[in-house]
Amino acid sequence: MLHPKKVGVLPQQGDEEAKRTNEIKTAIPLLDAIDIEGKVITADALLTQRDLANYLVLRRKAHYHFTVKGNQATLLADIELYFRNRGEPDFILNDPADHGRIETRKIWVTTELNDYLHFPHVQQAFVVERHTIDKKTGRLSFETAYGITSQSAEQAGAQSVLATNRGHWSIENS
Repeated sequence: MLHPKKVGVLPQQGDEEAKRTNEIKTAIPLLDAIDIEGKVITADALLTQRDLANYLVLRRKAHYHFTVKGNQATLLADIELYFRNRGEPDFILNDPADHGRIETRKIWVTTELNDYLHFPHVQQAFVVERHTIDKKTGRLSFETAYGITSQSAEQAGAQSVLATNRGHWSIENS
């Protein structure tokens, strides 16, 4: 949930199953233990919750960057519908060809859904496409991820939103 290079790793006691099932309940107490004012807190879809958004923005003066999936079905459907006919991306990142793969990431962002989404403090919605080619096998994979952030377009343009999103996934995959 937090970028370890900037804040540190937050230890959580208990077995792995308890950690997963209690992630929502323990997020706020864990965040209470550290200074997050002015920071951007990333979270996977499980923690894309209105209570956590309010807690971060109102009580802790932080920002959120949340992944949106099926557990927030209406939110996901609204964002998917808006971005269905995307046009040209707002930013494209071609990652260096290392780790045995070639990756291209594209992002589209909008502020046009802010009043419509009915999610606290949302300032931008976005979609990220990841195209990956395995250099050994030539296998192509394609992923699409949706999200929201409380950072305004002035605070975080498309390139910054993509960098935050990429940083979150590097934590999730480590």
